[in-house]
Amino acid sequence: MVVVARNAIGFVIDGPLGPTLVVKPDQLIKRRGKLGLVGINLDLQGVKDWLKDRLMTEAAVGKAKGVLKNFIIEPFVPHKQEEEFYVCVYATREGDHVLFHHEGGVEVGDVDAKALKLLVPVGEKIHEQQVTEQLLTQVPDQKKGVLASFIVGLFSLYEDLYFTYLEINPLVVTQDGVYILDMAAKIDATADYICKVKWGDVEFPPPFGREAYPEEAYIADLDAKSGASLKLTILNPKGRIWTMVAGGGASVVYSDTICDCGGQTYDYAKTILSLMTRDKHPNGKVLIIGGSIANFTNVAATFKGIVRAIKDYQEPLQEHDVTIFVRRGGPNYQEGLRVMGEVGKTTGIPIHVFGTETHMTAIVGMALGHRPIPHEPPSDAHTANFLLNASSNAKTPAATRTASFSEPRITNELCPAKKCKGVPADSLHSILWPLKNAVTSDWKEAQASSGCSGAKATTLFSKHTKTIVWGMQTRAVQGMLDFDYVCSRDEPSVAAMVYPFTGDHKQKFYWGHKEILIPVYKNMADAMKKHPGVDVVISFASLRSAFDSTVEAMQFPQIHTIAIIAEGIPEALTRKMIKMADEKGITIIGPATVGGIKPGCFKIGNTGGMLDNILSSKLYRPGSVAYVSRSGGMSNELNNIISRSTDGVYEGVAIGGDRYPGSTFMDHVLRYQDTPGIKMIVVLGEIGGTEEYKICQGIKEGRITKPVVCWCIGTCATMFSSEVQFGHAGACANQASETAVAKNQALRDAGAYVPKSFDELGDVIKTVYNDLVADGTIVPAEEVPPPTVPMDYSWARELGLIRKPASFMTSICDERGQELIYAGMPITEVFKEEMGIGGVLGLLWFQRRLPRYACQFIEMCLMVTADHGPAVSGAHNTIVCARAGKDLISSLTSGLLTIGDRFGGALDAAAKQFSKAFDSGMLPMEFVNKMKKDGKLIMGIGHRVKSINNPDMRVQILKDFVKQHFPSTQLLDYALDVEKITTSKKPNLILNVDGFIGVAFVDLLRTCGGFTRDEADEFVEIGALNGVFVLGRSMGFIGHYLDQKRLKQGLYRHPWDDISYVLPEHMSM
Repeated sequence: MVVVARNAIGFVIDGPLGPTLVVKPDQLIKRRGKLGLVGINLDLQGVKDWLKDRLMTEAAVGKAKGVLKNFIIEPFVPHKQEEEFYVCVYATREGDHVLFHHEGGVEVGDVDAKALKLLVPVGEKIHEQQVTEQLLTQVPDQKKGVLASFIVGLFSLYEDLYFTYLEINPLVVTQDGVYILDMAAKIDATADYICKVKWGDVEFPPPFGREAYPEEAYIADLDAKSGASLKLTILNPKGRIWTMVAGGGASVVYSDTICDCGGQTYDYAKTILSLMTRDKHPNGKVLIIGGSIANFTNVAATFKGIVRAIKDYQEPLQEHDVTIFVRRGGPNYQEGLRVMGEVGKTTGIPIHVFGTETHMTAIVGMALGHRPIPHEPPSDAHTANFLLNASSNAKTPAATRTASFSEPRITNELCPAKKCKGVPADSLHSILWPLKNAVTSDWKEAQASSGCSGAKATTLFSKHTKTIVWGMQTRAVQGMLDFDYVCSRDEPSVAAMVYPFTGDHKQKFYWGHKEILIPVYKNMADAMKKHPGVDVVISFASLRSAFDSTVEAMQFPQIHTIAIIAEGIPEALTRKMIKMADEKGITIIGPATVGGIKPGCFKIGNTGGMLDNILSSKLYRPGSVAYVSRSGGMSNELNNIISRSTDGVYEGVAIGGDRYPGSTFMDHVLRYQDTPGIKMIVVLGEIGGTEEYKICQGIKEGRITKPVVCWCIGTCATMFSSEVQFGHAGACANQASETAVAKNQALRDAGAYVPKSFDELGDVIKTVYNDLVADGTIVPAEEVPPPTVPMDYSWARELGLIRKPASFMTSICDERGQELIYAGMPITEVFKEEMGIGGVLGLLWFQRRLPRYACQFIEMCLMVTADHGPAVSGAHNTIVCARAGKDLISSLTSGLLTIGDRFGGALDAAAKQFSKAFDSGMLPMEFVNKMKKDGKLIMGIGHRVKSINNPDMRVQILKDFVKQHFPSTQLLDYALDVEKITTSKKPNLILNVDGFIGVAFVDLLRTCGGFTRDEADEFVEIGALNGVFVLGRSMGFIGHYLDQKRLKQGLYRHPWDDISYVLPEHMSM
């Protein structure tokens, strides 16, 4: 439907109004007809009367109550009951389902049970014959053609506009045409960057029953402008309990715990202090500032803004009797907690701070009076203790298995899944899982009988794993190298980096105390070719480029695991990646993940946080417990819980918070089941989806025999009357079976160990672990202290263990050896080859040995730009400075500072302007007209003295040389064509010496054979061409300085008769 207008009282008029009308609320309410919220076959007065009884009144839709404000009015379409049909398209992991029922309308009933279904696998198209044969079996023959055509077109629109759900009921087909009488749809908001032009400005209103607040819109705007993720949901503006939570998973956990304790909740808010101090509560108010253990966020830095806000709102917070509870961990959290504690003391506001020694949700019980508040909570060891190995004598339980330290590299670790004809093994796996035999020996037999010998690797990472990191994520790479070092790996896990926005180069990192270089490649093919041992790719590509870079990575047979960190990849693209990965036997971790970690072996990016957390959670050696989580932040919390309750983590993976993670809970649980070193499994599930039910099935069928401790977060959702979307894209229940409560009960019934709440998760894990120790399944061993690693200055300056990075990097000159080296060429060779000034400039500026004609051209440019008389601004300034008694450097600098677009510095600008016009295919006349229209000067065109009738001989000399020696002069020819147009308008609008050198130099860089096109363009971009003028003219400026000194000229004073004095007339007060 096309919305034409919305009038002041909340009506939407859809199309021209006919004699009979339909009116209904437009507020995300489904099944309005069933609820009696549709007025049909009314005239305009009837619509007005119908609205009088409903406009601005409260209505109940299920558990939700809300005020009816907005209505849609549209023409009534006369039709018969048998002309109503039902059609729906919705997305799932394996493809898009098309549902059709030959009876639509209000009484359609349970369409899931009634409707005929057609699954369109990811990447495939739908055809009219297919629709007719599978969906339209009960439709009259005369309507099959039009319906089949409509459904195919609808599906095409559904794909093109990135819908995830599209339901039409009823769809009316009469002799006059096809009519959509009612429709409900969801689009994938992450596809905004693809569909913005097609969508237009789309508003995402809150669900019925929950009002939209301006503060929510404000935070949404901040979120769009920020690299951070900021979300705000206001459920009850007069509530007592408010939360300011870091992390999508953590926000759900805190909400769950608050509801378990009987309180009201608000989700994350940046403007929370102003909101919570508007209305008083008789019991005072509580602000919970919490989060899991951060992976890379500087906790102290994030607390600075909160501290500032608390100080600004000191009086309102005291007036409203607000108590603040803080629990946080992660990089620099000790300093952050100290600052928060201090602001509590200085402002008089009760602020209780806790670190990783306190269970994440314990502060909720404290805030609500369910547990005592410790006066002096136990504190974890400081970073200094870890670095000094203060705990080396502690008798800490450790793993007896060291397989992950020394295990041989298994074949399927080094090679991808073998390609085979027929159904790929993992595709068969995903097909069979919902069936009865999915978790029995039948599944193995079915897999073997498919003819596929290859499958996804059971072991994703070992102590020998090598990876390529896509993106210039130096901090993440350094964290990986530090982890490698404390795990006593023989060599770094990062073999190379890929960054398309720079040329090939090397990036400096630390390996323990030593500096090393890691190569950075412009394209992935070069990196793969030069590092054949790499089998893992970690992609930090943005959400816009993640799909293309992942697809590219999957083309290389050596890759068996890809981690995608980006959040917000459109679901349709994610499903395509998953399908391709399944076909190739590649495991994808992510999108929207921090990654995963295998203690003692390998970690993905920022997983596990900074080094102090790696050490405190004992992630430098394997334990007995493996976990899988959706949330990256919560995976770090699991590291903390497991390390305190057991002998530690064997492996942990955060599959990501998106609706379709590349790998599922079950994929990893099955890996853990088949890994001998893993003795128990922890799963942190989440509201939304049904993946946890496969774990239930696996336990019941005996495919999973190891103890499984599982908890699904999001139990608080059942307490909300309106639909709630939590922090993760996939954290939303679309049906009762997807709620966290239902899944927790199903897991409990299946035989998994399910705590009563997240608060008790650590206790259950500890109980199960102790039982395994008691029966001899796990034998705790002595802790082996890891090697020390110096931390960066900003994190550990108080320790005195500071490594100072080099202040400079150079790639053009090295004076440390026996002789001076210019870009790899010894100075003796430079003279032996008689390279001249042009050759030396080529080595030092361009890191190339340029052809002889190129060196000659550079020298000619320096000669013709050396000077242009004393009247030009640069020479004038140099002369004035020299006569003022200044030294050579000061006088030269004074002259050089005048160089810019107006004088001398037009080489770069001319090169850029002409190159851009030429490369875009713009005709010379179009270029001239465009610059005139834009009111811009054409750089390099025009001369004060010279003209087409009085040519500049410098330009003529250079032109003759260039035409004779350059392989190609396309840009120069283009500039000369522009000159013909400009000189026809005015004879002095010639291609001057700056413009000529600029365009000719571009031709030289592009055609001499020493540079790629990107390298040539980069040299223009970074100012190399202006360097020619600066270097050449410096010779002339120095000449003028020496000339003035030699002539012993005195202080310069400008004559009065050359100054026009224009003063305002005298004004009396």
